[in-house]
Amino acid sequence: MTLIKSISGIRGTIGGKVNDGLTPIDAVKFAAAYGTWIIQQSSTKKVKVVIGRDARISGPMISDLVVSTLIGLGIDVINLGLSTTPTVEIAVPLENANGGIILTASHNPKQWNALKLLNNKGEFISGKDGEEVLHIAENELFDFCDVDNIGTVIHDNSYLQKHIDAILALALVNISAIKEANFKIVVDAVNSSGGIFVPALLKALGVEQVIELYCDPTGEFPHNPEPLPAHLVDLSNKIVETKADFGLTVDPDVDRLAFVCEDGSMFGEEYTLVAVADYVVSKTPGATVSNLSSTRALRDITEEKGQIYAAAAVGEVNVVAKMKEINAVIGGEGNGGVIYPDLHYGRDSLVGIALFLSHLAENKKPLTDFRDQFPAYSISKNKIDLSPTTDVDAILLAMANKYAHEEVDTTDGVKIYIGKEWVHLRKSNTEPIIRIYAESKDSALADQLALRIVSEIQALTH
Repeated sequence: MTLIKSISGIRGTIGGKVNDGLTPIDAVKFAAAYGTWIIQQSSTKKVKVVIGRDARISGPMISDLVVSTLIGLGIDVINLGLSTTPTVEIAVPLENANGGIILTASHNPKQWNALKLLNNKGEFISGKDGEEVLHIAENELFDFCDVDNIGTVIHDNSYLQKHIDAILALALVNISAIKEANFKIVVDAVNSSGGIFVPALLKALGVEQVIELYCDPTGEFPHNPEPLPAHLVDLSNKIVETKADFGLTVDPDVDRLAFVCEDGSMFGEEYTLVAVADYVVSKTPGATVSNLSSTRALRDITEEKGQIYAAAAVGEVNVVAKMKEINAVIGGEGNGGVIYPDLHYGRDSLVGIALFLSHLAENKKPLTDFRDQFPAYSISKNKIDLSPTTDVDAILLAMANKYAHEEVDTTDGVKIYIGKEWVHLRKSNTEPIIRIYAESKDSALADQLALRIVSEIQALTH
């Protein structure tokens, strides 16, 4: 069993012993810590928190535990039930709530679940805030209310439509072009809440031919839910079999988005953000942001349009902070995460779909040809195991010094730009390894660059 307590929330496998898996006791303890922190942060007399969950089998159980704990603290709960991460993020400010909790383990398999924590803006809490929540949990600094002050629960199923309406109202969403394109689309929603939300959005956008694959929100994931090529074989086959224009897939909580072309080939998860950013920046010129491990293609298309690109440390909260700092018009992560500030500061597959389809409809090309208009890069992802006594920071510093004649970024580990190629070295916070991501114009060259860096690191450790 596994239980991971971090500044961004609590994540673990269901069952096992207390403090060794995500047991009911652990769910209650962490919900109580978050609720206590929210009360401390709040200037309002009555505190309100929005709750939503993905379709995991453990979702109803964890939701009941969390909701009961919050009302036991005197907090009112707006329970969205089956929902998505971006929908909860949108609901928090619309409800004038003090915070929000999304019950999802994102792309992890079905035995996992998690509590993801939001502030009063509907954005993930900061590292400092997360440390305070962990401190409260560790020391059990809870003070539950008396019987006359128990919180209330309101069930609200209106946010599917509210989320869709907010997307349809965006100036850059070209509903008429999407409708005219008459797309035939296969949707793989891995039997989670995307199975409800994605087809509803597509139909609202005027897409009449939607083929649903794994759209029954039972929580029984038919394949590994991370939207990677190896897990999308059924989607690829269904696209070819039905002669669809393309397919799309989302992870269980609908904050990661990937497309598959009409011939069953991958559009590339890294290129979801690139395509959306190309559209947004061409319509509303401005800066873009991605994390340091994302493809260089975003930087290329941004600079080609005479705009500024900036890289942030890995992690959505870091990307959002950088976007706010430079007033970016679009940003996100290479894992298929699109953040569009005109809607909200959070990864949102639904707005990503609407903007992507708008671009594709105006472009009037098959998805394979559409993909070819973007700079072609390939990322090689590797890691190197080290002994527990290895001074990882010293290795990273040595590599930064070795390549000091190149462009080097030490915001998050060490990223070295070598012409149009790059390599990003990051240490793990939980085990003695260095993750090595390298990018070049094709997979063979990316692998070669990664292997070269691996051998140079190995030489430093002997």
